[in-house]
Amino acid sequence: MSHKAWMKTVPTENCDVLMTFPDSTDDHTLLWLLNHIRLGIPELIVQVRHHKHTRAYAFFVTATYESLLRGADEIGLRKPVKAEFGGGMRSFSCEEDYIYENIENELHFFTSQERQNIIRYWLENLRAKQGEALHNIHFLEGQPIIPELAARGVIQQVFPLHEQRILKRLMRSWVQAVCEAQPLDEICDYFGVKIAMYFAWLGFYTSAMVYPAVFGSILYTFTESDQTSQDVCCVVFAIFNVIWATLFLEEWKRRGAEFAYKWGTLDTPAESIEEPRPQFRGIKRISPVTSAEEFYYPPWKRLLFQCLVSLPVCLSCLSFVFLIMLGCFQLQVGLCPPVPSAGGRCGVPVSPLSLSPQEFVLSIQELPRVLRFLPKIVLALVVAACDEVYKKIACWLNDMGAR
Repeated sequence: MSHKAWMKTVPTENCDVLMTFPDSTDDHTLLWLLNHIRLGIPELIVQVRHHKHTRAYAFFVTATYESLLRGADEIGLRKPVKAEFGGGMRSFSCEEDYIYENIENELHFFTSQERQNIIRYWLENLRAKQGEALHNIHFLEGQPIIPELAARGVIQQVFPLHEQRILKRLMRSWVQAVCEAQPLDEICDYFGVKIAMYFAWLGFYTSAMVYPAVFGSILYTFTESDQTSQDVCCVVFAIFNVIWATLFLEEWKRRGAEFAYKWGTLDTPAESIEEPRPQFRGIKRISPVTSAEEFYYPPWKRLLFQCLVSLPVCLSCLSFVFLIMLGCFQLQVGLCPPVPSAGGRCGVPVSPLSLSPQEFVLSIQELPRVLRFLPKIVLALVVAACDEVYKKIACWLNDMGAR
């Protein structure tokens, strides 16, 4: 809840990205990181604030308009070009800034998502020099500092801030709107192209599902009760679904290409090679490709861990769930049939010690009805508990096996 407390109790008009620290962070760590940010990224404006309720420190990060323009040039941010200069989308260039739309308007040229993207790009590319260290954390030369500190828990979280004014407008035009088209351009400006493309596909898919729903309802209504009529209708509906799916895919390819061109991502160059995960651990070595120092983890160790640890753990988890489910089903079968008499065959009494658990339950004459739901309740509780435990096991296996 700490990030919500920051947003509600501290003015954030002059902040784009917020970086919070645990309440146990010492002053040396804060000053060390603050100096590195101010020296390594002079374009950023950083304000240090202390939250009196959580007793935690935070860096409020923003940048000037001129710095954002240089950042847009650095990352190749695509912006719309004025009609007199050819229109369309083009990577931003400070040398030809006059050709872009709304370049004179500092408040509207960059969307909040673009501002935050530029600032976060700078933060994640703050590199360590050779031999730098913070407490027991030793950095490689050129290693990103902030992702590593976030992975080690020194930085609690780094996240962009919402703009309440835009959120309220989206709430009215998008969330609360009924039977109206989604404001995809506004969603793209605020959340980015990936989020907007997802909701564009979701809206298109939902609209396209109307056709098989209507056709299937009509077909079901006029289907006779005999088996031959039902088989014919199933074949007709299957053929319809094949045609519908083909047309749906082709139409979405065209629609998706339109959105990609409109939002300037149709001819975006491939992303550069990503940095290794901050959680990646290994031995230091000289890369045979780049001749730079890097972390290296032998593939045979990863394979050994997967065979001797990951596979047995996964099989054990699956076996446990299967046995629990089987036991609950057996108990359910024992509770549902009519209760037999306590005697054995031909009225011969049978000792309770010689009965199986299922037969013992069946031998009880007056079994409360509420106990019939006991297996389902037990299964639901076991599934919920296993979900939490298995999630932690999966994260641990992923971190250990992906080294």
